[in-house]
Amino acid sequence: MSHAGGFWNWKIILIGAQMLFVAFGAMVLMPLLTGLDPSVALFTAGLGTLLFQWITRRSIPVFLASSFVFVAPISHGVQQWGVPATMGALFCTAVVYVILGGIGEVAGARVSASSDAAGGHWPHYHGDWA
Repeated sequence: MSHAGGFWNWKIILIGAQMLFVAFGAMVLMPLLTGLDPSVALFTAGLGTLLFQWITRRSIPVFLASSFVFVAPISHGVQQWGVPATMGALFCTAVVYVILGGIGEVAGARVSASSDAAGGHWPHYHGDWA
């Protein structure tokens, strides 16, 4: 990320404003549509973002927010089984995502190592976003 023009240049302000609207939609509107508490979404998004930044050592500038992909299943789950069961299902979904991410990490490292050993070139990123 270039620091040309300082921190308060117009591109940074425009990107920040866009992120404000995206985050508002994801963090407030999505919980309201599904019948969940927006404060829980805000807290878990903040906690998830801090954890992600710590794990990746701030190498990827990202804010983790709610996903509109789960609106229909969450709405149905809340109506059919209630909020506690739906939250349990979402937690299980998160565990599956973590397991799949770990498998991808291990498999990706093996593919990268075998490609490097065979003389191939793996598209590694060596930039610094921080």
